[in-house]
Amino acid sequence: MDDPRPRIVSGQAFEEDARIEASVRPRHLAEFIGQTRVKENLSIAVQAARTRGDALDHVLLFGPPGLGKTTLAQILANEMGVPIKFSSGPLLEKKGDLTAILTALDEREVLFLDEIHRLLPALEEILYPAMEDFRIDLIIGQGPGARVHPFRLNHFTLVGATTRAGLLTAPLRSRFGIVHRLDFYSPEEMKTIVKRSASILAIPIDEGGAEEIAHRSRGTPRVGNRLLRRVRDFAEVRADGRVTREASQEALKMLGVDDRGLDEVDRNLLLTIIQKYAGGPVGLNTLAASLGEEEDAIEEIYEPYLMQLGFLDRTPRGRVATAVAYRYFGLEPGHSQSRMF
Repeated sequence: MDDPRPRIVSGQAFEEDARIEASVRPRHLAEFIGQTRVKENLSIAVQAARTRGDALDHVLLFGPPGLGKTTLAQILANEMGVPIKFSSGPLLEKKGDLTAILTALDEREVLFLDEIHRLLPALEEILYPAMEDFRIDLIIGQGPGARVHPFRLNHFTLVGATTRAGLLTAPLRSRFGIVHRLDFYSPEEMKTIVKRSASILAIPIDEGGAEEIAHRSRGTPRVGNRLLRRVRDFAEVRADGRVTREASQEALKMLGVDDRGLDEVDRNLLLTIIQKYAGGPVGLNTLAASLGEEEDAIEEIYEPYLMQLGFLDRTPRGRVATAVAYRYFGLEPGHSQSRMF
């Protein structure tokens, strides 16, 4: 699994995704497909804040990568009619970095902080009074003569995004008034998203093509848009340029993406548990060492979709391959050799 090539079915953003995502990204809640409950709650919060003339309450969005956390942050800013600034936990290394951003925010402006769970503890402490009282405490001077000077901030909205909500400290999480989890999208929702993106990108596509791509997109819009572009390339070279079911099946087979949206990495992970560890349980650190992967990558990127499919269980003793996973490989639970491999 130690492969330098990016996985086409990964929800993580690639450099090539940025330009396309900017063109297909919805700008208003009414255009956003899926996540119905989250949209309804955010719509009410936005309308109430606009009616009062207040800043929107602080928002925490969590869930696997590629489901629309950044898009929703931009939509919230658009709906509120205010600018948005972007940063992320790993980029902020010094107190001065965060202080400079906070003091420059305009009234009701949105600050989007990605990977907020990776924010340094010292910087997190700056956020507490900033989020709660809209102030930061500046230390003037040094040594015994140093004094604390409170600096008033404009009322702003912090939108935090994370794939690991469990790693957020309780004090930080408690300061978010609006907390929502984004779930994987249904095949029908993905089909609508694929067709919408194809229309914006002027890609000829029929119902069968959209359906085939949707079913292999792992319930993730970013993956669906990426697969759409790869199938388009295949159709232009090997077919008549139209994204049909047949063209999609052939293209995705060449890319190693099966009809459940699994790729070689997923299959290797499951087979390692089944064949090497008799189906589990196996600890995360042991599994990561066997696969040559980072524990965070397995937990944040690989496992969520496998668990959604019912192929993998997390137990107190470790990861366990389910009976569904055994059947996927043509095995009966308790057997460790696949007829497919």
